[in-house]
Amino acid sequence: MARRRFMELLAQGWALRAACREVGVSRSTGNNWKHGSKVKLKDGTVKFVPPLEPLSTRVISPRFLSEAERITIADLASQGLGPTAIAELMGRSPSTISRELRRNLHPSGQYRPFHAHAAAASRRRRVRTTKLEADTELHAFVSDKLQQKWSPQQISRALRLAHPHDPGRRISTESIYLALYRPGVGLMTAPSPLRTGRDQRRAHCRQVRSRRRFAQPMISIHERGFDPTDRGEPGHWEGDLIVGPHHRSAIGTLVERQTRYVKLLHLASQDSLTLCASLAAALGPLPAGLRNSLTWDQGTEMARHLELTRDTGIRVYFCDAASPWQRGSNENTNGLLRQYFPKSTDLSQHSAGDLARVEAELNQRPRRILEDRTPAELFKALLASQNHPPPLR
Repeated sequence: MARRRFMELLAQGWALRAACREVGVSRSTGNNWKHGSKVKLKDGTVKFVPPLEPLSTRVISPRFLSEAERITIADLASQGLGPTAIAELMGRSPSTISRELRRNLHPSGQYRPFHAHAAAASRRRRVRTTKLEADTELHAFVSDKLQQKWSPQQISRALRLAHPHDPGRRISTESIYLALYRPGVGLMTAPSPLRTGRDQRRAHCRQVRSRRRFAQPMISIHERGFDPTDRGEPGHWEGDLIVGPHHRSAIGTLVERQTRYVKLLHLASQDSLTLCASLAAALGPLPAGLRNSLTWDQGTEMARHLELTRDTGIRVYFCDAASPWQRGSNENTNGLLRQYFPKSTDLSQHSAGDLARVEAELNQRPRRILEDRTPAELFKALLASQNHPPPLR
């Protein structure tokens, strides 16, 4: 049986992908077997299909019924034999057979050995109350931060900083994820509070997206003078657009590389003239030391980059084709923004005030890369002092 073999391989330490390949099922099917899945019924209701029971494949004491013995019981019972006769043939106690037939019946009223074996294994599992279920104050804190669109990792780090000497007031990132995906805990809402929008675990996948190319002339990122991982000098920005359906709406995004400070641009359209004016308005008022460079992809919306350089003094560099990692901070920020502006939604419905609110909320989040400081406080320090804070890498 494929499901049983799959769980046996996982119990032996096989990776999910390898176990799926061995039993001949897709990775998504294996992921559903391992973590459970949600199914929408014809009447519109959503049913949670629980994961396969790992204990059903473990070797247990011979005094308990095995899966093979349950198959034998089903065969003999279908022939009309009673518990006593079955017990004599199997060398078991009649009370064991009678209890098995009574306790592990399928909802259809029949005795099905595989269902019975899974039900027995499920009863062996010791289900513990999660930390968030037992601590109402901790539950309220985590729930509140999730509604503010904090990630589980940010919440875990905030608790560790607030209670450095009290492990009882802290919770790990994985525990928050487990509580989110566990029915009945009450953290999962509609829509999902996670940036990905997921309401259940899914297999990781890598999407390849094509990009439009930019016409010459342009200055390559390789002429910028420092590596994409070097964040020692402030005033270097990364930018991009997040676009709506059919490229009919867009929001401009800017990230200062050292502090991860975010600026959002309200765009009436995504043509080069509108973008150039918005960038000049956002970057022009900054001190010259905070207008060193801007890195963009090869989208044609930056066709007026020479005009932007002329108006603001900021030099524009362009990434290699299909190399989003060269603008890593901006790519990460765009992922965060999709929690506020989901894909396939009309971005023109968001006003400049809406963007200002999202911008402020993002800049007030503590960031692990900033040692749990916020982009807002670091950028404020850059603006207020000629002595810049120590480099953050």
